[in-house]
Amino acid sequence: MTFGFAPASAAASTSAASANRLLEPAEWAAAGIPLLRDPREVVSGLHARHHPQPATAVVAVLDPDERLRASASFVRRQAPADGWMFRNVLLAQLRRIIPHDLRRRTPVRTAVLLYCREGDARWTEEDGAWMWGLRDACTLHGLRCGAYITLTRDGWQVLGEGRGGRRPHSASAPEPFAMSGAAPPLPRTGGAASEVLRRAAAAR
Repeated sequence: MTFGFAPASAAASTSAASANRLLEPAEWAAAGIPLLRDPREVVSGLHARHHPQPATAVVAVLDPDERLRASASFVRRQAPADGWMFRNVLLAQLRRIIPHDLRRRTPVRTAVLLYCREGDARWTEEDGAWMWGLRDACTLHGLRCGAYITLTRDGWQVLGEGRGGRRPHSASAPEPFAMSGAAPPLPRTGGAASEVLRRAAAAR
């Protein structure tokens, strides 16, 4: 599998990556992340519900049949990318929208993350920090770690899978699109990033 790299990330040192708590593309690809059966349906459904703008993250929980059970969107605070901080924000959102599955021996629900950002579709350190945060938040909430999807001006891309499409993209209007199965609960919006981060810190 081939990944593109942004020039700035190519020069990052191993110590810097460790300090910022991020996952490299090879680590993510080797982690056994379950593949989405129909990624375009998932992406289009989340885009239609939340219409994310650049710097907006959408975390969603899918059941075993990939039906949407809960989702929330929030704006990323302008600060250095750090997987630990992203983990706290994602965990706070998951706790708001769906009960944990920590009592199950094996997770049955999967959390996926759609992140709308500037730039092209190549992997960046910010993506690596979101991957680290998603994986850790899922572990702490008893969920399977699912796909990490970027939404840029070039379209959408499931990192680690090599699948993507031109629409929707970061500037496109939401399309009428229903994700499979019954209608899910109404999505919640996380509000201002500062409030999200405050709640995440309080939940630690």
